Amino acid sequence: MLTNDLKMIMNFRYDSLNCFTLILVGESQLNIKLSLPIHEAIRQRITVHYDFKGLTADEIPAYVRHKIHVAGGADSIIDDAAMASVHSLSQGNPRVIDTLMTDALTIGAQMDKKVIDAEVIMAAANNRQLG
Repeated sequence: MLTNDLKMIMNFRYDSLNCFTLILVGESQLNIKLSLPIHEAIRQRITVHYDFKGLTADEIPAYVRHKIHVAGGADSIIDDAAMASVHSLSQGNPRVIDTLMTDALTIGAQMDKKVIDAEVIMAAANNRQLG
């Protein structure tokens, strides 16, 4: 198990020498796992802790439109109602947004849609069992 490996590495000569810096990055489940009493020793050694709460409703359209632009698409490919649906379904999680939008673009192409709307987003959410 990874957490036991981390404990062993972090305890090696810990009192006499600071051997390394470790940066842990993960989904919100990592914070939940670290909050368990069994992982108290690891949690005490974390110097800086940041809990990313996800993108806000105002940040999601810019994020999605940027990714569409980088891929060579037009900003007008997704409407505002779809953006609101993406926000409510993803809770601001960028990984969920990316997966949802990939499915929405695929489903939208299959439906011969010119603009991704809330209907397409809901179909993508049902495809991923998010709704």
